[in-house]
Amino acid sequence: MVKICYIEDEKDLASLVIKYLKMEDYQVFHYTNGDTIFAGNVDFDLFILDIMLDGDHNGYDILKKVKTLNPKAFVIFTSCRNQDLDKIIGLEMGGDDYLAKPFSPKELILRVKNILRRKNSIEDLNVKGYRIDVAQRRIYYNNETLELTSKEFDLISFFINNPKKAFSRENILKFVWGENYFGSDRVVDDLMRRMRKKIIHLDFETIYGFGYRLNI
Repeated sequence: MVKICYIEDEKDLASLVIKYLKMEDYQVFHYTNGDTIFAGNVDFDLFILDIMLDGDHNGYDILKKVKTLNPKAFVIFTSCRNQDLDKIIGLEMGGDDYLAKPFSPKELILRVKNILRRKNSIEDLNVKGYRIDVAQRRIYYNNETLELTSKEFDLISFFINNPKKAFSRENILKFVWGENYFGSDRVVDDLMRRMRKKIIHLDFETIYGFGYRLNI
């Protein structure tokens, strides 16, 4: 069972979020400050933490400690302060996602699912002769490393972890470029075109007027 550490000192918000997380069958541990983290209790798959907290440790302190003691854990941080500044600082410190207050619990659940999908990826996967090392973000074919950009790797990982499923350009945009990307969805076509030239032995099907699917 997925273990989530939720650090939030607003009782009403925490109660609502916990309810939604438990509805998804996550095991939730709620704390109002970071004392448990600084006591060394970091055995969680995912942390959801607020930047502004009462006590001796703010969200940045906790994030730094988590990434030191449990670098494989994912972190979603929230804040109602200067959003742009909080987001930049948090992501630079190793946070995986950011959600501005007030937010919908349903949106948080979607973010949690997207992040945990990455965690559930097999770190060393063989598909049609390709060896995908998720931890090192590398792909090998015939023991040779393929030269891929970061987004090309994100795209191939996305499809390999979701074989035979059709995805719209919008779905792919959200995964590879993030929720805050506002450009044209045609960048998906450009990226697919470049990736197909490098990953020539996998069958990427174009679904005209919609998106793409990996047939394996």
